[in-house]
Amino acid sequence: MYRTTFVLCFLVAALAGLGGCSGSKTGQETKKSAIAIDKIQGKAQVLLTETSAQDEALNAGGPSVYLMDGLHRYRLFFNKPFTVDAGKEYVAEGILAQKAIDAIGDPDQGKNGYPLQTSCDSIVGAAWPGQAFDVTDANSNALCAKVKRFPARPVFLVKKIQAVESKEAKKAEKELPDIDVPAEKEMAALKAGPTTLPAPLWAPEGGTAKCKVVIGADGKIAELATGAQLCEQVPWEQFQFEPPTKGGKPVNVNTEIEVKFQPAK
Repeated sequence: MYRTTFVLCFLVAALAGLGGCSGSKTGQETKKSAIAIDKIQGKAQVLLTETSAQDEALNAGGPSVYLMDGLHRYRLFFNKPFTVDAGKEYVAEGILAQKAIDAIGDPDQGKNGYPLQTSCDSIVGAAWPGQAFDVTDANSNALCAKVKRFPARPVFLVKKIQAVESKEAKKAEKELPDIDVPAEKEMAALKAGPTTLPAPLWAPEGGTAKCKVVIGADGKIAELATGAQLCEQVPWEQFQFEPPTKGGKPVNVNTEIEVKFQPAK
């Protein structure tokens, strides 16, 4: 009787152990599948002369393609050939690489390089599952190299893309005059917007970015007029200023905004 009881207990423990292993594996798979799928929409820009040999691993041999969406310009990469017509509007679903890399995280806060190879592996696997191992490795290496060189410039791995009719055109507005306003004076008109941010993984030392912008008549950032990488990291859509005017009439403002990035602890 005792022997029978012991055998039953052993079987229960063994099954529980197997269940624990299975649960652990499922947790890892869940982490991979948890990588966020994003959707972007904008007009296509095709640059035939920009494509490098390194890029070919990420764009199925085609030219460099961007989608222009407001303040953001997304570099699209495909795992199979797709013809994009310049100037036409598209909706793309896929994975925004830098966002996914930051979400996965890095316990060393970028001290051992950015991005981690394991992060690139996970992102490519989530965006383009079912590829041959050598193809996945090539894509992952190319992604890491691209993000490392341009860490703040959006790299978008496309899962699905389709052309759509252009967004409804806004009513034509009269051209407004542009005026230059010193940074200190314009900051007094700031109503909302983060001027202090945590340093990104790829620049853990932080620093101060002086970003040239254009503020529209509605008080929102209409254009980012600088190519500094830290400036491209700022969530400009969160900024709101008092609508600028001159002589009681609306104007656009050219100015500079200083954003501080606090070093990683």
